[in-house]
Amino acid sequence: MVPRKKPSVQSPIGVFDSGYGGLTVLREIVKELPQYDYIYLGDNARAPYGTRSFETVYIYTLECIRQLFGMGCRLVIVACNTASAKALRTIQQVDLPQIDPGKRVLGVIRPTTEIVGEYSKTGHVGVLGTNGTVASCSYPIEIERFFPGIKVYQEACPLWVPLVENREFNSPGADYFIKKNLQSLLKKSNKIDTIILGCTHYPLLLKKIRKHLPPHIRLISQGEIVARSLSAYLKRHPELEERLSRKKSLRFYTTDSAYNFDRAAGVFFGKKVRSSHITI
Repeated sequence: MVPRKKPSVQSPIGVFDSGYGGLTVLREIVKELPQYDYIYLGDNARAPYGTRSFETVYIYTLECIRQLFGMGCRLVIVACNTASAKALRTIQQVDLPQIDPGKRVLGVIRPTTEIVGEYSKTGHVGVLGTNGTVASCSYPIEIERFFPGIKVYQEACPLWVPLVENREFNSPGADYFIKKNLQSLLKKSNKIDTIILGCTHYPLLLKKIRKHLPPHIRLISQGEIVARSLSAYLKRHPELEERLSRKKSLRFYTTDSAYNFDRAAGVFFGKKVRSSHITI
C-alpha cells in the first residue's frame, strides 16, 4: 500500500471571540494541544455581542470566520457563547457548504451540553449567560437533546462581562451583582446542583461566584471541556487533523486597539500577548 502524502498546505486553528473571553478557552486548548499553530481574533471594536440582535451577531460572526479562513484556517472555534447561540448553526448549515465544504466551524455550547448530565445528580441545572445566550435558549434546547430529563434554569447576567472587561472582577461591586444574580437563579429551583458558566468571561469571576454559592453546587467552566472535545474531534477526523500546521505558534489579532488588547489580554490568557490590529 502506498502511504498517503500529507497535504503541502498546512493551516493553523482559528479561535474567534467577540472580545477577550475566548482567550480563556484558547488557553486550555493550547494546554491540551500545544503542538498546533493558532490564530486568535477578537472583535473588540464591535463588542459586546450579548446585547445585539440575532441578525447582527450572525453578520459579525460570519465576517470574522471568513477573515480567519482567509488567513489560512480550515478549522475555526467560535469561543463565544453568544455567537455560538445566535449564529453558529446557520453558518454551519447554510454558509459553510457554499464557502468550502471541507472547512469546519465548531462552537462552545455543544461540548458542554453533551456532558452536563454526568455532573448533575438532581437533574436540575442552572445556566448563567449574557442576555443573548439566555434569549436564544440554546442551552435548554441542546441539553434536552442529550438529557431529556434534566430541567434547566437560566439567569441573564448583563453586567458580568463589563465587570470583567473593566477589570472590576475583584471589586465590592462585583460581589453585589454576582450575589444578586446567583440568588435570582437559585430561587428558580432549590434542587439546582450544577451551574454552567455560559460565557467565556465568567472564569475570571470564579472565586467570587464560589463565594456566594452553597458548597455542594458544582460549577462547569467551558475551557477544559472544549479543549478535550476538540482533541477527540481531531482524532475522529484525521483528514482534517493532518492538515493542521505544527510550529507551536500563536498569533493574536484584534479589530480594536492592539495596545489596549495587549494590556487586558494577559489576564484572560494567563500570560502576556502581543497582538496586531486588523480591519474587517
